[in-house]
Amino acid sequence: MSKQKTLKQSFTLAGKGLHSGLEIKLTFVPAPENHGIKIKRIDLPGEPQMDALAENVTETTRGTVLRKGDMQVSTIEHVLSALYALGIDNCMLEVDAPEFPILDGSAKYFVEGIRKVGIEEQSAEKDYYIVRKKIEYSVPETGAKITILPDDIFSVDVHIGFKSSVLPNQFASMSSLDVYEEEISKARTFVFVHEIEPLVNMNLIKGGDLKNAIVIYDRAMPQADMDKLADLMDQPHHDANKLGYLNGGLKFDNEPATHKLLDVIGDLALIGKPIRGKVIATYPGHKINTDVAKLIRKDIKKQEIQAPFYDDTIAPIMDVNAIRKLLPHRWPFLLVDKIIEIRQNVIVGVKNVTVNETFFMGHFPDEPVMPGVLLVEAMAQTGGLMVLNSVEEPERYSTYFLKIDNVKFRQKVVPGDTVIFHLDMPEPMRRGCALMRGHAFVGGKIVCEAEFMAQIVKNK
Repeated sequence: MSKQKTLKQSFTLAGKGLHSGLEIKLTFVPAPENHGIKIKRIDLPGEPQMDALAENVTETTRGTVLRKGDMQVSTIEHVLSALYALGIDNCMLEVDAPEFPILDGSAKYFVEGIRKVGIEEQSAEKDYYIVRKKIEYSVPETGAKITILPDDIFSVDVHIGFKSSVLPNQFASMSSLDVYEEEISKARTFVFVHEIEPLVNMNLIKGGDLKNAIVIYDRAMPQADMDKLADLMDQPHHDANKLGYLNGGLKFDNEPATHKLLDVIGDLALIGKPIRGKVIATYPGHKINTDVAKLIRKDIKKQEIQAPFYDDTIAPIMDVNAIRKLLPHRWPFLLVDKIIEIRQNVIVGVKNVTVNETFFMGHFPDEPVMPGVLLVEAMAQTGGLMVLNSVEEPERYSTYFLKIDNVKFRQKVVPGDTVIFHLDMPEPMRRGCALMRGHAFVGGKIVCEAEFMAQIVKNK
């Protein structure tokens, strides 16, 4: 498992705001474990801050806008894309304006700034959103569609299409985040000339110019209209008979599609966790990107913790024979069949519930239900294995539970269920005592949860 990451030190970038035209300073500040990505408006009274999460998205016209109360920040997607791609989990973004600077319209300078100060690994483990089944969201009227499939790593495919003689259809692909810095981060945002006047009328792109966006001229207009638009944007005049790119062309053939891929990453970063899954985006935009992020956020909120991944074709870390060497429990009270994951502060165990369990004889003969107290006991046994695994000569020790708090039962466990137990220690063991949080899952849903305090004692 990967560890959370933050920056080794702060750095500041300054530049013009795409929509406001203001000169803006944005400072990236290291943050502690489990802080997440937050934004602070240092120009407002009280320096309010908010989480960079999808539920705060309020607008998606030519950029993603977050709002909380009177605080608003726009054009955040390129920064979030860079942070996500470089694995930064914890960072405070301090800005002195209602948007982030656009710089050259890509994520290049944000990546370079992060690389310059360095990345620091933290002690806490990274919390992934693991895609377990296909997620699909579409907007039939526009043809936009995003599909996310289960996969071991994060990857993105993007297809864009426009009714344009200059930019018809393009495809971009990122096989893994390893290629982001070289192949994705340098792609600039783009705009069509025929979109500029409506955007100006919407009081947007006050800071737009030929240095921070690819400008595509694909619909001929009278020279007078072209000159008027150039003057409006304070840009050089262009021959209205020449279609194409007004600022020297593309850095690479599929730069617009690649920038859309960059945006997809930045918008999906608003779920607050790195994704394990393959994203396929057709005609993406900030609206559909953030709608999908909001759907995933709702799924995350349903359960405080995501069910561990379990593949029964993979050999366990501990089978029942290894478990019996550590735990004193025996039939009919050994309630853990195998351990599939064990780390410094986390353990995942499995119990296959069959109709032959002795407790079903009386609980209940006509409606077999696993007793809740035995679910708690099974979690406790799993936690005991984690504690014992942390000491030398574990066979010489036993664990005894001193306290069990905040027990909740959410649904029945019945014959045929496979129960996955996830236990973690939120803080180091002290004086032989360990605090643990336990969750039991069936079919990806929490069926039981509890908090434990255990003591490890050397056997006489």
